[in-house]
Formats: sequence, structure tokens, C-alpha cells
Amino acid sequence: MITKSIPNMCTLGNLFLGMIAILLAVDGKYSLAAIMVIVAMLLDGLDGRMARALNAQSEFGKELDSLSDMISFGVAPAVIMYLVAFHDANSALAWTVTAIFPMCGALRLARFNVRPGVPGYFTGLPIPAAGGVLATLSLFHDQISLLYMSIAMLLVSYLMVSSMRYPNFKKVGLPKKAIWVAPWVVIAAVILAVKFPDQLSKLIFIPLVLYALYGMKLNIRKLSRRRGRERDRSNQEEQDDQYRHSQR
Repeated sequence: MITKSIPNMCTLGNLFLGMIAILLAVDGKYSLAAIMVIVAMLLDGLDGRMARALNAQSEFGKELDSLSDMISFGVAPAVIMYLVAFHDANSALAWTVTAIFPMCGALRLARFNVRPGVPGYFTGLPIPAAGGVLATLSLFHDQISLLYMSIAMLLVSYLMVSSMRYPNFKKVGLPKKAIWVAPWVVIAAVILAVKFPDQLSKLIFIPLVLYALYGMKLNIRKLSRRRGRERDRSNQEEQDDQYRHSQR
């Protein structure tokens, strides 16, 4: 019974870190808040793998995971961004941009729960990746203007509800023997996070942004191929019409 509860404990750990991130942000410890979101991503990646390895998958666990993700990767990053970058901005703009992010996150999670996805891919940017991008992006508020911060936040929000495809790494299995190593990995991650919050958060920002941009690249390539096929079809139809006219 305890073994079956391990995945849900990871999910609750994810939720706990999301709440800690919000509280740290309110206290002005933005780097630590951002890194808590990143460690929550690690736990979010572990819970599903542990559930499959222990044969403990359930609808309860799925719903709990979505609710936890909404707090840790929807609300927490939005609060961090608001407190860091938008607190001195026009209230209407700041509140609107901040609220749109968790709203899109909720839509993303709801769609994920009710629609079967494409095997090996997510439809839309996963909310953990979106939350990680936003939380770490907030640390660059001194280098990036409010306008570009707002645009970036709205873009990430859109990517969550878009139809762009992103590689799904959650299906990569976790050996049963590795389950007992996972808590030590999380503890080591937390220690590193507390010791080097600024450096680690900004370092993790790079692969998260690359992942977000990767889906856009795939979509652009897909649109280019589709337009190319449509253009070839149009040219072929035009040639057929010219041939038929020449035979009259």
C-alpha cells in the first residue's frame, strides 16, 4: 500500500514546492522561488514514471497531478513574474497578462486530460516547461524591458493552447531499481538549488527555451511542407488545364 502511494507523494511534493515558490516570491527571494519551480518539474517528471514502474497508475493520480501542476507551473510562475517584473506596471496590463498565463495553463491541462494525444508528442507546450520558462525568465527582468517581458509571457501562454507538437519524454521508463535512487536525486537537486540559485536557474533557462522554440520550428516546417504540397498540386492542376485546352 505504501509503495503504491509513492507516485502520489511525489505529486504532493510537486504541489508543496509550488506553494513554497509562491511564498519565497512574496518574501522577495525570486531566485529561490524560480529554482523551486524547477525542482517541482523534476518531481513532476518522476511521479508518472514511478507510477508505471510500480504499476500504480490511477485516475486519482492523474487528477491530482493536474491540480498540482496548475499550482506549481501555472499560478506560481505567474506570481513570480508579477512580483518581479510587473508590480510597477499599469495595473490593468499587469493583471491581464498575469492572469492569462494560468488560464491558458488550465485549458492546456483540461485538453490533455480529455483528448488522446499523438503518440510520442504533446499537443501544445506542456505546462511544466511553460512554467519553468516563465519562472527563470523572470530573473532577467533587469536586462529585458517590460514590453518584451509581456510579449514573451503572452507567447508562452499561446504555445500552451496551440496545436504545436512537442516531444514527449515522459514515456521514457524508469527501472524499478532506480526508484529508490530518485529521492536522493531530488535532495541533491534541492541542495544545489539552495547553494547556487541564480546560476542554476539561469542555466536551466536555456534548454527550456530551446524546447519551447523546438515546437515552433516543427510547426513552421510542417506548414512549409503543406504549402509546398499545395503549390505543387496547384501547379499540376494548372498544367492539366493547359494540356486539356491544347487538346481541344
